[in-house]
Amino acid sequence: MEIAFSPCPNDTFVFHAWVHELISGAPKLDVTYADIDKTNNWAAEGKGPEIQKISYAALPWVLDKYALIPCGGALGRGCGPLVLTKSNMKGPAALSGRRVAVPSERSTAYLLFRLWTAQNVPGGVGEIVVMPFHEIMPAVRDGMIDAGLVIHEARFTYPSYELSLMADLGNWWEEDTGLPIPLGAIIAHRSLDIEAITKWVKASVNYAWAHPEVSQTYVLEHAQELSIEVAKSHIDLYVNEFTEKLGEDGYAAVKALLGRAMKEGLVPEFDLDALYL
Repeated sequence: MEIAFSPCPNDTFVFHAWVHELISGAPKLDVTYADIDKTNNWAAEGKGPEIQKISYAALPWVLDKYALIPCGGALGRGCGPLVLTKSNMKGPAALSGRRVAVPSERSTAYLLFRLWTAQNVPGGVGEIVVMPFHEIMPAVRDGMIDAGLVIHEARFTYPSYELSLMADLGNWWEEDTGLPIPLGAIIAHRSLDIEAITKWVKASVNYAWAHPEVSQTYVLEHAQELSIEVAKSHIDLYVNEFTEKLGEDGYAAVKALLGRAMKEGLVPEFDLDALYL
């Protein structure tokens, strides 16, 4: 069985047990480590592995072919994307007409950014440049880009690039809705046994929590030179109750995000009930 997810600590932590054949009855996995922009586009085109980690924002393009697995993904509080700039840019209005780097045009981060700029940036930003997320902070630091939309461990490491936080879009979302922020989703092709995949993903999550030390070597091997401390902080933030079970609040958050996006014409129209198995 083929799967694609990012090399980030939360994904490698979650899938370590299944990848290493520690889940009883689960088939062997053939893993592709891929940036979220790649998996978003693969899924939209019906390409790539049978199981993929994509952005929740990309679901409207894929739910005809793939089912949302109600575990294994990333939702939470205090874990949203950040808008970073150099210290000489003060306030959202300074982004008017500026070049902004984003990790994917179909990412939850970019969808939140568009909803936020509509309220806070007069006339909107200028050019949007898609970059792998690990290249964004150096590009802002070096003046290639005016601002960067960053995700994952960047919230822990951006001060080392001498960048300033303009906005925490997770905090903005939570204050506006009272809901957690939906970031990354696990999807599986509808031709597969979705119930069994859900069981195996959940078992891998629970194994990771029960034996956190077992996955450490695997996590750090793929963590793009992150320290043990930063990798652990990353896991603690993104692997939570919603990773084990999307639940009522999780589904409500996804429906709120995509419902707003449809209303603003930012994603294709689709039936929100298609989110459920």
